[in-house]
Amino acid sequence: MSIRTERVAGEIQKALAGPLQRIAEEISAGFITVTEVRMSADLQVARVYLSVFGGERSSGDVLEHIEKEEAGRLRHHIARSVRMRYVPQLRFHIDDSLDRAQRINAILDSVKPKDDGKA
Repeated sequence: MSIRTERVAGEIQKALAGPLQRIAEEISAGFITVTEVRMSADLQVARVYLSVFGGERSSGDVLEHIEKEEAGRLRHHIARSVRMRYVPQLRFHIDDSLDRAQRINAILDSVKPKDDGKA
């Protein structure tokens, strides 16, 4: 990514943090965190990666709700908060990197030799 796309991605990430926390409270989703925003080279599309912790709803349910009910409002919020010529289309994805890291750690722990106390 160029410096410009990284800067725009960072501004969008900051702008989405507050509204997504409000949405999480409204739908009992626990915590929604924007882990990363990746911009297309022409700044027309923003891929927003979310992690969802706790709450009564699954990550898939939260993602579906945001895509169907909240995407337009979030885009409008970005239009008011971030000074840009064009407001990018928002594409939401669940960031499962933490789950993958935990699975890898569990696998590594299972193959690690056991310390039997002999020295």
